[in-house]
Order: sequence, then C-alpha cells, then structure tokens
Amino acid sequence: MLSFEITPIGTVRNDRTDVQHTDNWGAVRSTITIDERFGEACLQGLEGFSHVEVLFIFDQFPEHGDYREPRPYRGRSDLPSVGVFAGRGPRRPNRIGVTCCAIESVHGRELTVVGLDAVSGTPVIDLKPTMAEFRPVNIKQPEWVSRLMSEYFQP
Repeated sequence: MLSFEITPIGTVRNDRTDVQHTDNWGAVRSTITIDERFGEACLQGLEGFSHVEVLFIFDQFPEHGDYREPRPYRGRSDLPSVGVFAGRGPRRPNRIGVTCCAIESVHGRELTVVGLDAVSGTPVIDLKPTMAEFRPVNIKQPEWVSRLMSEYFQP
C-alpha cells in the first residue's frame, strides 16, 4: 500500500488540553499559527469567508491496531456498534480530524477560529475555506447521532 508523509502547516493554541474532555467545543476560541515558511500573506483572502475547514492530526491518541470489528460509538454500551469509517472520533487510521469552524479573525500567519474541537498543540495539516457549493444538503443520519452530539458544540 502506498504511504504519504504529511508535514503540518501550523499548530493550534487554545485553553483545551484534556483529550478526554470531548464535549462543549462551541465556544472554544483557537488560534492557528501557520508556519513561517508560508510567509505573512498565506492567509490573505480568508477573511472574506465566514468559515474554514480545519484538517488536523489527532496526535495525542495512539493508532489503534485492528479496525476490522465494529465497536460501540465512543466506547459507550448504550450506543450501537459501528465500523471505523462510520464515526468521526480520534481512534482511526491516519488519525485525521476535520472540523468546519467560524472565522473570528485573520492577522498575518494567525487565524483565530471558534468551535475547533482540537486541543492545544494539535498539528494542523490543511485549511480550506468553506464554500456553500461544497456543503451538502438534505443530510441524513441516525437519531442516536443527534442525541449524542447535542452537547458537542454547546458552549
């Protein structure tokens, strides 16, 4: 199987450090500092967007060796077992996370966002402006997901 090496473009800084505290991300303000190799104008134009998709690495979680068996979501026995690609958690192959966040400000190589569910020190691997044409409509999901996620982005 082909493999790739990815070098982070920046780092997250915020007040969240506990990877086990997995809810209430809605009011979390994070500053992403982009590596100087991209220059001071690397975020130019991003201020015209309301949201940005942040791709990051769940680097503080070890890779789980065997993904073949479905497991209860978030390890909770009251939730159904799902395959590794039916969830968004950190224990996954390649440990890549992605979250759509509100842009608060853009200054040089610093991007401040609200609602990023990544702890301080998390490496960022890419940023993509959120464009309406790329967002899906008529999303369908199981009822238990809505119940589970009801507090995820609450302040």
